[in-house]
Amino acid sequence: MSELKTKNQEPNIFKWAFKFAASAGIAGILCCVAPAVLFMFGLMGGIYAISFADFFYAEDGSVGLGSWILRIIAVLIGVYGIFMFRKKQNQCSIDPKRKRKNLILVTLIIIVLGIGIFLSLEKWSSWYFDKHIVPAQQKEYLQQHQTN
Repeated sequence: MSELKTKNQEPNIFKWAFKFAASAGIAGILCCVAPAVLFMFGLMGGIYAISFADFFYAEDGSVGLGSWILRIIAVLIGVYGIFMFRKKQNQCSIDPKRKRKNLILVTLIIIVLGIGIFLSLEKWSSWYFDKHIVPAQQKEYLQQHQTN
């Protein structure tokens, strides 16, 4: 009985939106967060972390094809979350005005929270690269040149 009840239960707007917004925000900035986290745990050196991140950017530092692909994936995750919320919501018997309000609300939360997470992680990863990874990269290069 409880299984049937949860299957037809209206999804929690905030949990749903946060789940897809966080997924989209992280997917959009994965190019910078992944090497920073791997460096932070000692699984990647400074040279490799910067090389990994450089794959996603152009030589002049502007956004490259790899970053655009990640950002498109992030948007697709957000759109998928909105679509699935709408589909799940349509399984429940709630009035059309409430459905429309909930859909607008979940869309706004996913957009605002997704962009907020993306920009926060972008700012954090930029700071982390400048503060920790770039000095480690320079130190690694210096050690390589001294041993050669």
